[in-house]
Amino acid sequence: MPAKKARGISLKRCKIASVISNNCYIQFILDFRPLYKLYKEMATIKLTADKFKQDIFNYETTKEWAYQDSVPAIIDFYADWCGPCKAVAPILEELSEEYEGKVKIYKVDTEKEQELSAVFGIRSIPSLLFIPLGDKQPMMQAGALPKSAFKEIITKELLS
Repeated sequence: MPAKKARGISLKRCKIASVISNNCYIQFILDFRPLYKLYKEMATIKLTADKFKQDIFNYETTKEWAYQDSVPAIIDFYADWCGPCKAVAPILEELSEEYEGKVKIYKVDTEKEQELSAVFGIRSIPSLLFIPLGDKQPMMQAGALPKSAFKEIITKELLS
């Protein structure tokens, strides 16, 4: 049966077509190329408890902190429903691209990775764990930070 109504809406140079047919509402993208940037793979790295134990520090076998990687890292403990976490996310994506190869930026979903959240005693989100190289101990920071504060910490604590 032919569509009863069709219309095209331009949103930031991306054509969206809406069709109502047989009481069903269908929306599809006519030109997806401008959306590529929105859906490209994120520069930050999703981190699970297993990946943490494998790549960063195995807290089950060792009690003394020993970072296992060759570049410093930032771990963002977040939740999808958290407003401040959503504000920090694009900043971390930008920093991940800007410091690619110099600093790794990980994200831990506290709802899914409760074991890892418990190990670090996460009580508020966002919480950020800054992991320098060498004998320096990791530093935990609760709350959202502006990009300038992240850059200062990266420069003074992680890359110095």
